[in-house]
Amino acid sequence: MDKYGAAYLSKKRRALEIRARMINSIRAFFISQGFLEVQTPVRMPSPAPEANIDAVSSGDWYLHTSPELPMKRLLSAGYERIFQLCPCFREGERGALHLPEFTMLEWYRSGADYRTLMADCEALLNSLSKELDKEVLSFKGRTSLLGSGVEKVTVEEAFLRHVGKSPEESLKEGDFDERIAYDIEPTLGSPRPTILKDYPNSQASLSKLKTSNPNVAERFELYIAGLEIANGFSELTDPSEQRRRFKAEIENRKSLGKVIYPMPERFLRELEEMPEAAGIALGIDRLAMLFCDARSIDEVVAFTPEEL
Repeated sequence: MDKYGAAYLSKKRRALEIRARMINSIRAFFISQGFLEVQTPVRMPSPAPEANIDAVSSGDWYLHTSPELPMKRLLSAGYERIFQLCPCFREGERGALHLPEFTMLEWYRSGADYRTLMADCEALLNSLSKELDKEVLSFKGRTSLLGSGVEKVTVEEAFLRHVGKSPEESLKEGDFDERIAYDIEPTLGSPRPTILKDYPNSQASLSKLKTSNPNVAERFELYIAGLEIANGFSELTDPSEQRRRFKAEIENRKSLGKVIYPMPERFLRELEEMPEAAGIALGIDRLAMLFCDARSIDEVVAFTPEEL
């Protein structure tokens, strides 16, 4: 008998019902806030070149790892508030919290910075709590109370409090990611959601640096009950600086022996027209895990790769 047969799949029904209600509520929230829902292509000639994210090839193109680049092109064309719910694909990602095909929510605002996105996150969580009639989210025995505000902690504060050294020292010693994962993340998001903000400038990704302190980037991550849910930032709008960062990521990929992606030239050209803006990516599957009190991502998707 197939262990992934009808009886196994029927056990997921309650989780899939909650997930569907959650997605419908997310869509209603953004529409009520004046956002336009968009749908951009899944296949792209080039993903953003990031050393730690590998794209799935599709002929001579790639399945997108995120809809970020085309959505920013829409901002450059004058769209002011946009959101998208879509499947994304990343090579080699599989575990209790990862799937090679997963669902992402991304939203972007022109004329805004990462502080506006933080307020969006809090408002979205409050709305979902009411719509799904669930005030307490849990993950592996840890809980997070919605509706009680969101705690904000800088990366510097978190390192000094839980690691005993600065993030700069950790970067020099080569254990920054390890310390985040093992010392800091388990402390975040309980008893209420936590925003970890102001990452070192070497971790800026596609975000802009703080004018008042260029040593840190206007970037944050949202945690609930110890689980990372979202990554947002004030967008970098300088095409020269973005090209420099992309080149650095390409060199990192070369040093790791990874596939080298073409430079996304059309995106870089149109970046010159992009206004000040902010954008964020939120993992739908992980958020569903929290609303379903699931221990594994497998419990909140209709099918995993192994079940097909």
